[in-house]
Amino acid sequence: MRQLLQFKFSLLLAFFFLGTPLAKATPPESPTGAPNIIWISCEDISPHLGCYGDKDAITPNIDQLANSGILYKNAFTTAGVCAPCRSAIITGVYQSTLGTHHMRCDAKLPKAVKPFPVYLRKAGYYCTNNSKQDYQFKTPADVWDQSDKKAHWKNRPDPKQPFFAVFNFTGCHESGIASKSKYKQITKDLSPQQRQDADQLTLPPYYPDTPVVREDWKRNYELITAMDVWAGSLIQELKDAGEYENTIVMYWSDHGVGLPRAKRWLYDSGTHIPLIVKLPDRWKVNNKIGVVENELISSLDFAPTVLKLAGLKPPSHMQGRAFLGSDLKPQRDYVYGARDRMDERYDIIRSVRDRKYRYIRNYEPHKAYYQYMNTPEKGATMRELRRVDALGKLSTEAKLFMQLSKPAEELYDLDVDPYEVHNLSNDLQYERVLTRLRNAHLEWVVDTRDIGLIPESEIQIRESQVGARYNILKNANPDLIEQIRNTANLAVSDNSDFNNLKKAASHADSIVRYWGLIGIGNRPDEAVTCKAALIAALSDRSPCVRIAASRALLKINEPQQALSTLKIELEGEHPWARLRAAIVLDESGEAARPLIPELKRCLTNQPNKYITRVANRTLNVLLDSNNIVK
Repeated sequence: MRQLLQFKFSLLLAFFFLGTPLAKATPPESPTGAPNIIWISCEDISPHLGCYGDKDAITPNIDQLANSGILYKNAFTTAGVCAPCRSAIITGVYQSTLGTHHMRCDAKLPKAVKPFPVYLRKAGYYCTNNSKQDYQFKTPADVWDQSDKKAHWKNRPDPKQPFFAVFNFTGCHESGIASKSKYKQITKDLSPQQRQDADQLTLPPYYPDTPVVREDWKRNYELITAMDVWAGSLIQELKDAGEYENTIVMYWSDHGVGLPRAKRWLYDSGTHIPLIVKLPDRWKVNNKIGVVENELISSLDFAPTVLKLAGLKPPSHMQGRAFLGSDLKPQRDYVYGARDRMDERYDIIRSVRDRKYRYIRNYEPHKAYYQYMNTPEKGATMRELRRVDALGKLSTEAKLFMQLSKPAEELYDLDVDPYEVHNLSNDLQYERVLTRLRNAHLEWVVDTRDIGLIPESEIQIRESQVGARYNILKNANPDLIEQIRNTANLAVSDNSDFNNLKKAASHADSIVRYWGLIGIGNRPDEAVTCKAALIAALSDRSPCVRIAASRALLKINEPQQALSTLKIELEGEHPWARLRAAIVLDESGEAARPLIPELKRCLTNQPNKYITRVANRTLNVLLDSNNIVK
């Protein structure tokens, strides 16, 4: 029987990279001879590596891995922040489909969706994770054989058992830049030759060129060098154990550098990631050593690719595309990204990227690029942006992102504008490109059932009814999904027919009503004609609709009933409605002053810390104090 299993897997390997379909191929129950697979992952770094052409980088181990493997030039993550994109990586399902798109949410997995190591373990793999999970859902018990700081492929009971092992380097996290003590601890063993001269580094043009910013930029590079040393030790362990030539090595980062306008954002600075794959010698095809691949890769593709590498068929619910293995689907035309709530602030943004252009759709363009958020505001670079802006000394590129509003659409030509500071969305020469990418985005919203367009309080309400957020739109009428999408787009368009927004505000579905009211509030000059309808909406059964109506009334200087409603919502049963009410008050400035007592009550006994953060920020502005709650 054992010889038969070995023969079956030998056939699988023989066909592996030849692109020949393996009819009804099923993996052996115990995949003797199957490849080991190891993930070397790190946090918060862009491709600031020597092998990616960065002349400032000191990364010999990763560079050597690239020289012996495949470097993917166009790899992108699905979000500019860790937890949402990690949920997509581990499941092969977009976070905006799964309902894990809001930073620090707690979703329930539907029965149909399982983290992909479950399938590997059923096929006989020993699966370990050292040690970050951060998936935004409770990890099922059958995902890992071991997941902690001691997890290691060496711990498998049978040394012949194939393994899938994840090792994650946390030292590059934004906290390693922001915290001097952590930075010193992570880099304490670097030699003088591995250190950087801050004055010689090249800064992005959207940062002020000051010693403070240069220090952050230097720390980023030195943390990456420390990561490179760590990665080299993991590779050496494989070699010392005689496993290197039996092991597929995948190196990647979860998203871009942990600094403003990068982490949390959908520009290349936040979503372009390094990806290198080293294949065992016996699997290399056409001497693919040191090859640079230009195909578009999404981090959503990691899960189906690993399953393919293990000889398994990815389940049909996975939205990613395997980019290695046999019987591959056509290459991607686009990669997609989504930004949603980041800690205490909402800002719905979607992006589409091909090899040359990036399109961005801002669904909340009335909000500032740099909304005040507790965590990034602690960083030295963010503080420096605020300081230099107050002096009126920011460069044109840096000042772009200090604006209090955003365009509804952005378009960038990455070939000539790699820092994405020249928005081409209003340039008629690029109208066809804009239309093409816009349509790709609109189709993606429907095809993937993007629940990011649903207010979070409404998600929570409907999740309790259908069991998992993933199910909210799974069986919904496509017409409804299109209606939600279309109304959300109407809401941010200055040229849309205002009558369509009024019709949407009375739609049967509360999500459509919400976007109709948001659109009305975005156009206060016309909204004054809807005062009676807005007041009526304050009695809507849905909290998100009531809050949207309150916002619109504040926009037309009708605060009395709006504030009465927001006062109630601040103490309501829905935590995320409380947060949204607090945000509306924060954005309304002086109009929120009558609710100072209610905002003070929000500083304690809240269902989440984000309500407290927003209320505290509002109070600090209104009272000109400095009592920021952590």
